Amino acid sequence: MSQAKVLIVDDEPQIRRTLRAGLVPHGYVVTDARNGEEALEAIRLEKPDLILLDLNMPRMGGLEACRAIRESSDVAIIVLTVRDDEKDKVQALDAGADDYVTKPFGMPELLARIRAALRRLPVPPDAQPQLLELDDLTIDFAGRCVLARGRQVRLTPKEFDLLRYLTLNPNQVIPHRKLLQAVWGPDYGNEVEYLRVFVNSLRKKIERNPAKPKFLLTEPWVGYRFQLPAESK
Repeated sequence: MSQAKVLIVDDEPQIRRTLRAGLVPHGYVVTDARNGEEALEAIRLEKPDLILLDLNMPRMGGLEACRAIRESSDVAIIVLTVRDDEKDKVQALDAGADDYVTKPFGMPELLARIRAALRRLPVPPDAQPQLLELDDLTIDFAGRCVLARGRQVRLTPKEFDLLRYLTLNPNQVIPHRKLLQAVWGPDYGNEVEYLRVFVNSLRKKIERNPAKPKFLLTEPWVGYRFQLPAESK
């Protein structure tokens, strides 16, 4: 049974009641908000572990709320929406969402997505140094902290886990499916757009020139690799 705190953000009272009824029996502590403004206040007061965020809301919509949340919080965010185009998924992920669930969905699917969003990569003993220092990039694995060019950068939990998995396997091309299953979980594998968005976000945060990355490299149609400088190999 989980004791994680879940914030439901949806303007439809019936949806909030249904989600609450499905989550509470599994041990989740549930609060709710009717719109983005209420969600920001609830985050400040309740400090949830995960947010279920509807995209179509009056006043502050889901995308705007997602961006506002990401300015100050690394809470896990799952977007819930009737939109299923890849463009809409990419927009939500670009705004800071960790996952995207299309309505209608069953509670077992949602529970699996919640577990995946809350999942953190275990730290293998002695598998990796606690600190990785590369030119103008420093990664503190124990503290889950990253410094780029002397400045601390904020990573979401999934961004950090993706970066850590790639650095755990340096100079190796990791296929899309293997990356997705390692970071998100075994139910994933086809969501290549997730990787495109998250890698692009990481490049903007850690690369001196994101358009010409030297650490996070793409192997077209195959996967990604973390390239160590020659003197660090």
